[in-house]
Amino acid sequence: MTGTLTETLTTRGIDIGLKILGAFIGYMIGRWLISFAVSLMKRALTARNVDATLQRYLGNIVSVLLHIALVVAILGYFGIQTTSFAALFAAAGVAIGMAWSGLLGNFAAGVFLVILRPIKVGDFVSIGGMLGTVKEIGLFVTVIDTPDNVETYLGNTKVLGDTIHNYSANPYRRVDLKAQLDHTANVADTITRLKAKLVAIPNVIAEPAPDVEILEYSLAGPVLAVRPYTHTDHYWQVYFETNRVISEVGSEAALQPPKQHFGIRNVS
Repeated sequence: MTGTLTETLTTRGIDIGLKILGAFIGYMIGRWLISFAVSLMKRALTARNVDATLQRYLGNIVSVLLHIALVVAILGYFGIQTTSFAALFAAAGVAIGMAWSGLLGNFAAGVFLVILRPIKVGDFVSIGGMLGTVKEIGLFVTVIDTPDNVETYLGNTKVLGDTIHNYSANPYRRVDLKAQLDHTANVADTITRLKAKLVAIPNVIAEPAPDVEILEYSLAGPVLAVRPYTHTDHYWQVYFETNRVISEVGSEAALQPPKQHFGIRNVS
């Protein structure tokens, strides 16, 4: 009797072990096949010049659906009724959806981001209070790389519900800088020198031409608005070189360091 029980348990243990091993191997192969299928789909979309944003979004959806199908297939392999599991999964989905309405909101916002296309992969944007380049618009989050190269995740509802600044949407943008002059400076000569040097900066576009005008007067003297135009990809290069040009013109024109002037009146 004991021998028969031991033999039965051993046989059952071997069967279960083999099933677990088979399920593990099937899962690993399934994951590889899913990755291969998603890769093929992206290649096909790329060949048809489908936008990168839509490619990644569709790839995420297909990957999630195939992974769910894989899990259901493995459960069926263990003898679990997939119809019962599907009903349980649907009920759980409703419960989770009620508890995690924000997650579903992120999903819906992601759909609208892909359809309305206020931003796309590769755009330099300001979204959700963050500045950076769009790396991916996912099912629930949007991923950007900030200028200091930090990968940042933002909920899609935050992206869609907040103000969106897309710096890549237009062919050029303006660089806004100021040049503080002294009261004794020759303003017209300084403006002429600045305009001549600004057009020589690489990636500064000719039309519209750089703006250099008196913006305001401070206690130290006139303040010039120095505004070249460039594509957003070259914004910081033009920004820094414009500052260098302002410094060079100040040296060439022998401008005095700005000083504040105060008048004191004797009221006695």
